[in-house]
Amino acid sequence: MSFKPISDIGEFGLIDRIASITAPTLETTPGITEGIGDDCAVYEISRSMVQVTTTDLLVEHVHFDLLTTPLHHLGSKAISVNVSDICAMNAKPRYALVSIAIPSKTSVDLVETLYRGMSETSRIYGLAIAGGDTSLCPGAMVISVTVAGDIEKENITYRKGAEPGDMICVSGTLGGAAAGLRVLMREKSVMMEHIRHGETYDKDVMSNLSDYDDAIRQQLLPSARMDIIGFFEKENIVPTSMIDISDGLASDLAHICKRSGVGAQIEESRIPILSQTRHIADEFQEDAMNYALTGGEDYQLLFTLKPENFSAISSHPDISVIGKITPKDDGLLLRDIYGMTVDIQSLSGFDHFSG
Repeated sequence: MSFKPISDIGEFGLIDRIASITAPTLETTPGITEGIGDDCAVYEISRSMVQVTTTDLLVEHVHFDLLTTPLHHLGSKAISVNVSDICAMNAKPRYALVSIAIPSKTSVDLVETLYRGMSETSRIYGLAIAGGDTSLCPGAMVISVTVAGDIEKENITYRKGAEPGDMICVSGTLGGAAAGLRVLMREKSVMMEHIRHGETYDKDVMSNLSDYDDAIRQQLLPSARMDIIGFFEKENIVPTSMIDISDGLASDLAHICKRSGVGAQIEESRIPILSQTRHIADEFQEDAMNYALTGGEDYQLLFTLKPENFSAISSHPDISVIGKITPKDDGLLLRDIYGMTVDIQSLSGFDHFSG
């Protein structure tokens, strides 16, 4: 048995290895048309409809910190990040299964508050919480959510399908979630410093977080872009490829390019960045563009369209065209505000197992 640590190959290297081991199971299961490698698994439920299913884990101290994350917000986010995967397939969510593992001394009120956040957000998305499981966990809290949705077979969108000449588009603004997390981690450090010195924690000694409310909201309360999916349906638009931005623009665009066998060029001047993100980056003496490219957790939609769809999206206030798909040999490039071309292929977003 090899003792190679997972950190040597990273999260996506591990996923590739798991996919190769589990691939034979797809061959023996009729109806499965897409497995590991996209935002959702796809199962053909009729000649015209497919079911899409996704699952995500939220692990305390990895994905969230209870010192900075209200339980109601955490419940909402647990649902939204899964619905975002459903949206990335151009589909609509139908039901969810929720499982939690918690220490035995966890208060009942805490669990109820968590589920209220899930329930209220699910109703917004038209989603039913239909079941799940509970278990004892001796350490950190773990939340697992699985969401199933459906879409007409002719309208489903995968990460694969982009072709040279397609427009690269993004919804909303980027970088806000990473900036919000940066602020929350700073405030946690201040809080812990007070505790270490035996001082009473007083929120009045903290900075005025209302100056950062948009960025913090994007971190704690992301919204799945079902409105964009509704817009596509209304305008009879089917993207050629799509993904939700969970790991950062550079990493998720690379996923589309890898699956589609293409390259891409994006324009720095066209990437929509939340205004508070720029202020926060300046405060930390960091680069707002780096937050957008590698920060992740924005849960906006990154998609490609044929040029003939431009007139349909040109007046949409929340869709930006940020570049174009190019031949594979051209690589993954960013043209900066000075006209210089930068290779962003090596930029990586969040990786659970990075060394």
